[in-house]
Parts: sequence; C-alpha cells; structure tokens
Amino acid sequence: MTISGNNVDARKQTLIFSYGTLKHGFANHKLMQDLISRNDAVFLGNYITDLRFPLVRGPHGVPFLLNLSGTARHRVRGELYSVSDSGLQRLDVLESITLGHYERLPITVRLEISDAGDGGRGVVVDAEAYYAHRSFAEDMWRRSGQVGFESFTHEVAEGYVRRDLRPKDRSFREQITLFCSSS
Repeated sequence: MTISGNNVDARKQTLIFSYGTLKHGFANHKLMQDLISRNDAVFLGNYITDLRFPLVRGPHGVPFLLNLSGTARHRVRGELYSVSDSGLQRLDVLESITLGHYERLPITVRLEISDAGDGGRGVVVDAEAYYAHRSFAEDMWRRSGQVGFESFTHEVAEGYVRRDLRPKDRSFREQITLFCSSS
C-alpha cells in the first residue's frame, strides 16, 4: 500500500489523529518514531478537527480530548498517521484502552490550511482518535472550568509528568477520579 508517496506495510491501515504526547517533539513521540521505523506507521501531515472538541489537561498535565463536540470554542490541531494493525495494538496499550483511560473512536479531521494547496477545504478525512473515556469526560470538562486548548503546545505541556515519574500509590484511573472530584 502506498500512502502519500511512502511505502507502508500492506496490512490494514487505520488513520489515527494524534493531538497530545504522541506528536512530534513530545514525550511519547518516540513510540511513533519506532512505529515509523518498522513500517507500522506513516506521518500524513498536520490536521485539525472538523468539529469543535474540548482538549484539556488532566492529572499530571496529561492531555485528554473529550468527545463532547460543540462544547468548546476551538477545533483541535494535531497530526494524522496511518497505522498498521500491530502499530494500533501498541498505541492501544499506551493509551490504556483496557483500563478505561481512553477509548478509540471516530473523528473527522481536515488538512491544515497551511499544508493544503486548496486551503484545506477539500481534504476531509475520517480517522480515529483516543478520547478520554466517556465515564469521566463530562467531569473532566467541568473540572477544567469548561475551558480547553486549541493545541497541546510546549507551553500547555508544561507540568506534564511522564508515566514513569508519576506516583505509584494509586492507579492512574484513581488519580483521574480524584482530579475530577477536586476543585
């Protein structure tokens, strides 16, 4: 299969919209680099959500996209990757799908205006994204004061704590619950 002039494994590919630490220059991008080096992922460009979604920081500065379209002022900026099934499994593990931290759901994104010769108007893509699990998304939105970010930038990422440096006395899911219940 050829995508954007790059050769990738012929296995089934899933388009993944990354808005946080998997992006270039952030803490978990090394996983994307590894997937790319193994032909399990291809970077397709900078994209923006078609609808407005809240992007907030949770405990330890972890970014969460909330599946609450229309409640935020911003469309969210990120990166689009084509990922193989085996690459997708590795991303699902990182995002703790089975532990209820995130859930992978459909999203519609469009090529950033600066990347598109047509101003981004015609390049709309159905992809998937890792959203905050629905069981705490509304609480996370309330906890953030219903204020989100357009992009997970280095300024927004200030205060982000890598997984290996976080407290080990409770699960991350417990930390999310405590974060959402605090004021």
